[in-house]
Amino acid sequence: MTNRVPFQQATRTLLRDSVLGAMRELLAGKDWSEITMTDVATAAGVSRQTVYNEFGSRQGLAQAYGLSLADVFVDTVDAAVYAHVGRAHDALVAGFTGFFERAAADPLVQSLLGGAVKPDLLRLITTDGAVLIDHAAARLAETFRRSWVQASEANAVVLGRGIARLAISYIAMPPEPDRDVPADLARVFAPFVEAIGSAGGDGPGTTRFR
Repeated sequence: MTNRVPFQQATRTLLRDSVLGAMRELLAGKDWSEITMTDVATAAGVSRQTVYNEFGSRQGLAQAYGLSLADVFVDTVDAAVYAHVGRAHDALVAGFTGFFERAAADPLVQSLLGGAVKPDLLRLITTDGAVLIDHAAARLAETFRRSWVQASEANAVVLGRGIARLAISYIAMPPEPDRDVPADLARVFAPFVEAIGSAGGDGPGTTRFR
């Protein structure tokens, strides 16, 4: 009985990954407006009802894909933070650069930015964007708490939410080609990270800047 819940969770994760992966493959050749739930189900090798049971609706499927994109952003920033110990500016530049590059290459983002206006996708990052922001912000806050930044819970939340909001806003309006936007954003956030370091993270166990 104790193994039942982990098994169910693993099965559900596998299902969601399979469906979202199939959706990504379909988007490589078709616009989002042309893709149906049946198309996604067929590509994933499951029934249409299974997709509806898991995601609720086409909008729910798009939101799940958006959350996976938010995870890509967090994973990119997390890796950059650990790769640039004690160097806030470099870590943030690498994190933002990596995310912008991966977002630009993502087929759903390309579908959002190309062709006819897609209100359902726009809602994901505007009026309905709180779900993505909250998800990314919570994970980023954890990164800033546990990494060499050693931010207090309050500072980690402020930093996580600020970075998440800005990054997601750039999905609908990509960085200007004549600006080094990652460097610009790093200039905004790095002083706050440095202040956290100089103040001991507002908590115990702080690793100082070198």
